[in-house]
Amino acid sequence: MAARLRALRPARPRASAPAAAEATARFLDALGLPPEVRASPELAGTPRRVAEAWLEDLVDGYRIEPAEVLADAMPSAGRALVTLTGIDFHSVCPHHLLPSRGVAHVAYLPGGRVVGFGQLVRLVDCLAHRLVLAEDLAQSVADALVEHLGARGAGCVLDAEHLCLTVRGERRARARAHAEGFAGALARSGVARRSFAQAIARADGPRPARRGARRGRVRGAGPRAR
Repeated sequence: MAARLRALRPARPRASAPAAAEATARFLDALGLPPEVRASPELAGTPRRVAEAWLEDLVDGYRIEPAEVLADAMPSAGRALVTLTGIDFHSVCPHHLLPSRGVAHVAYLPGGRVVGFGQLVRLVDCLAHRLVLAEDLAQSVADALVEHLGARGAGCVLDAEHLCLTVRGERRARARAHAEGFAGALARSGVARRSFAQAIARADGPRPARRGARRGRVRGAGPRAR
């Protein structure tokens, strides 16, 4: 099945590491760096390393399609919500070509087939390792589970730090962006959405106590009995 899907995949321009390295070298030249900096040994291999990082770690998601990731599904009569929380991911903003990193939470309502949790992780990587906005990434994960797995409904919630916000522009170092996308029954079902939200809350753990709050006391309660 996966081989047939690859055969049907539209042809894309072939990636070229040497060309990407050459473009990176020209980019460094265009920055107007001091001559001693541009000629430093630390930058000698930088174009090659940057090209490898982009092709192998940042935009490698274009090498595979979501349908291929979800192709090896298993029949299942289960109908209950399947949730996987705390999936570490990174992506690249298409506006500034700066990375983001955070965690993804994914859920779906099976429609007769299920996949292993590892496939859900690979689905997030496949769609995150591209030039993509956070809101589009969340929606594309949900859509892929409905379209290619046949899920009755699906959702994805992202919590991430975006360098385009933390190191440039507004420069808010502690800011985190949250994006969510829902498809099928999860776009309509309040019960399933609440169940998903509760799973995320459990994964995030209890909130730390506020500074100055008394420990071991319940607001509105009398002193603990001795």
